[in-house]
Amino acid sequence: MISMICLRGFIAVVLVFLAASVIALPEYAGAGVEYFPLPAVSTSKNDGNDAGLIVPILGTNPDGELKYIAAPMLIHNSIVGMRGAINLFQYEPGGRETRLIVSAAEKIERKVLFSYTDPAFSQGRYSLNFGASFFKNATARFFGLGEATSVSEQTNYTAREGRANWRFGIHVNEVTQISVGQRFRQVSLQRGATDLPFTGDQFPSVDGVQGETLIFGHRATFHYDTRNNLVSPTDGMAVTAYAEVNQNLRNGDHPIYSRYELEVKKLFPSESKRAILIVRANLQATIGTQVPFFEQSSLGGQNNLRGFGVDRFIDKHLVAVSIEQRIHLVRAKVAGASADFEIAPFVDTGQVFNDYKDVTFNNYRVTPGIGFRGIVRPNVVGRVDYGYSREGGAIFAGLDFPY
Repeated sequence: MISMICLRGFIAVVLVFLAASVIALPEYAGAGVEYFPLPAVSTSKNDGNDAGLIVPILGTNPDGELKYIAAPMLIHNSIVGMRGAINLFQYEPGGRETRLIVSAAEKIERKVLFSYTDPAFSQGRYSLNFGASFFKNATARFFGLGEATSVSEQTNYTAREGRANWRFGIHVNEVTQISVGQRFRQVSLQRGATDLPFTGDQFPSVDGVQGETLIFGHRATFHYDTRNNLVSPTDGMAVTAYAEVNQNLRNGDHPIYSRYELEVKKLFPSESKRAILIVRANLQATIGTQVPFFEQSSLGGQNNLRGFGVDRFIDKHLVAVSIEQRIHLVRAKVAGASADFEIAPFVDTGQVFNDYKDVTFNNYRVTPGIGFRGIVRPNVVGRVDYGYSREGGAIFAGLDFPY
């Protein structure tokens, strides 16, 4: 997962980087292809430092709408060595999107990812999502369970994972959807690529560390959404609630556990919509015995508590609140498509816990930060976020909003 974020993040960095240069480009009228060979430099709290070259190729239709992005890249990483990758993103009318990512590194890491999304399947009556991936992430970290873990307990492992999923939704009305889906996840831990202690040696008794884990999950989701766009909204509200029953096929004693989540997002735009305040609240619960640690709730990473590395805090339950102010800076042309660039100061807070009686304000972690965004509406959002915590700073990039 972390390597996927890093690969997608390079494209996001490029979109933001172009803000300084696209103003000097001539406007491009009509369908066509533009490419921009650019240096790619990135750093991550878990993944190390990257330097190399990325060549994003952007295709547009005669109306200037983005049709696809192809981004071959060659990167040297301070932990896993040289990495080559190709990232393909295709955008079609109605919000349909196809993604294919293939990459391989000199040391350990491999990845193949495919996903397809159609939010208006069968003339808008249904939604359809499916995908599959295989990857080996050699820089994953584990600090133990609970909110009181320390940096000195940090360990490293390679997450060897295979995943497959599908989801089918019915639009009850224009703003309400009910969906069902299933997922399959195969995980095994191997030695990582860093000099940190191996997770299997330091935490041998934690569920999910030893052997192979096979998860088969069944989920039902309620989704209420009044936002004016699924990818790059400027107004509205979204409420998502799901219940999921999972089978741990390798655990004969306690194979069944369940997970639940409630997430509320609300956008408060200014009259001109050049400034948008976003508030997100999230509550997660995991019920069951011997639940693998990577199936429990986590804080830290690109979508919550952005001042910490990915999966910095892990436990059965989670409560988190984030506030972000997105401020429009400039609009410019990128490969014939209009791009908006924003700055976004934010504050994330939250905690993980094993029992609800353990929830106290004293245990909340708070990470302020600032983000930079490049948006090619309606389909593409590139972002770079910097968050600060008591453990230092963390930088995350991706091709989406954090929430």
